[in-house]
Order: sequence, then C-alpha cells, then structure tokens
Amino acid sequence: MNTESILRKALSLPISERAELAEQLLSSLDVLSESEIEQLWLKEAARRADEIDQGLLKRVSAAEVRRQAHVLLR
Repeated sequence: MNTESILRKALSLPISERAELAEQLLSSLDVLSESEIEQLWLKEAARRADEIDQGLLKRVSAAEVRRQAHVLLR
C-alpha cells in the first residue's frame, strides 16, 4: 500500500478518527534523531527553493514580513 492510497483512505474517515490518526502520526515524529530532523529540514528547504525557482511561490522581504506582523499584532 502506498502513501497515496493510505491518504485517500485516511481522508475518508470521520473527523474524530482523522484527528486521532493525525495525533498518532504527529507523536510518532517525536522519536526522530537530530540527524533525521536535519535531513527533513534540508529536504523541505530544497522543496521550497525548487518552488521559488519554478515561480510557484512569491518571495517576500523580511521588511514586508515584519510590517505585516506588526499590522496583525495591533
């Protein structure tokens, strides 16, 4: 069974069962080693860089992020 079919089946569950499954899956990540976590972050960074290179994501300056954060915190 691949992740695609598992995801389809999981999404067809009632919300309470999906929430329980999500909680169990998230808690299973707590047992990752530092090097495993680092590898996951590197993979995520590479994915995001690819999306930027492909024009799928819009870059936002740090100054703009700070400005928007200040607006939200008012």
